[in-house]
Amino acid sequence: MSFEIIGTYLVGICLLIGSGFALVGTIGLLKFNDPMTRLHAPTKVGTIGIGALLLASMIHSYTYGDGSMHELLIMAFLFVTAPISANFIAKVNIHKGSCETPPAPPRDDTWSTLNVPEADRTLFPVEEE
Repeated sequence: MSFEIIGTYLVGICLLIGSGFALVGTIGLLKFNDPMTRLHAPTKVGTIGIGALLLASMIHSYTYGDGSMHELLIMAFLFVTAPISANFIAKVNIHKGSCETPPAPPRDDTWSTLNVPEADRTLFPVEEE
């Protein structure tokens, strides 16, 4: 079995995986009701799908040509920008009030600190230094 045949099989597998993930991301984008749940489909699943398609293109170019690093740069840019854009879209939805806002933190001195409530100190005793 030659290198070209193995490369062809790898390209086919990557194309199937990438198109499957892209299809699931598209269906999720169309079927979810809430904007915040709709956000997960293209950012999570779509990124992996496009990454597999770009990997197939890289394998094909190295198998039958002299290779290309453009796909690697596209993939790096995609993996860096997709979480940032998802975060911005989520913040816009929260500020617009089009989704359910997260609950407010409790108003005491134990939230986000190392202070432990008195009731919990008996459960987990901490030795003083």
